[in-house]
Amino acid sequence: MSVEQTDVVDILSIDRETGHVVLTISDHLDWSDSVEHQTILQKKLNRYLAFVESGEILEQYPDAKDRPAAFRVVFQVPPDESGRAFIAKARAVIESAGFTLRDEVFTGGHFN
Repeated sequence: MSVEQTDVVDILSIDRETGHVVLTISDHLDWSDSVEHQTILQKKLNRYLAFVESGEILEQYPDAKDRPAAFRVVFQVPPDESGRAFIAKARAVIESAGFTLRDEVFTGGHFN
């Protein structure tokens, strides 16, 4: 799966520590065109939000029932300054909808 496949949810899992259902976006893109990268990531995040808010998540992943949702973006390339600002704005919107947004840079092994 890829951030560029904006109509697909990449990874669903349960965080054993928090009990959250975690929807992970695998982002391998560099930031050479930051605006385009942000546009793609925004489409992907919007799809993830719709997946949860519509209840589609429960059809695809019944274990999500009664669990809070957390969105997680794993970057292969660290965001540039504009990308970090975008993530901060996205976090505010997602948190205002009652969800969590986590982001991290993948630091080991192969990124696929």
